Amino acid sequence: MVRDFEAMGIRHPTDLIGADAFALYQRICQITGRRHDPCVLDTYMAAVDFMNGAPPRDWWSYTAQRKREYPDI
Repeated sequence: MVRDFEAMGIRHPTDLIGADAFALYQRICQITGRRHDPCVLDTYMAAVDFMNGAPPRDWWSYTAQRKREYPDI
């Protein structure tokens, strides 16, 4: 994840404040030229949510939400 964030120009966790996790997922897929595992989006959702003030949650607790919001991933 750290390398993904660095590839996208995210250098500090506060850079995730106000970010769109799905846009980050699309961006890393574009940068690397491949579709990443959906759990990457779950992880981005967890990181963005936390940096926006939510309590910490494991990435897998976002799987159901991701499946509802982004069923084609």
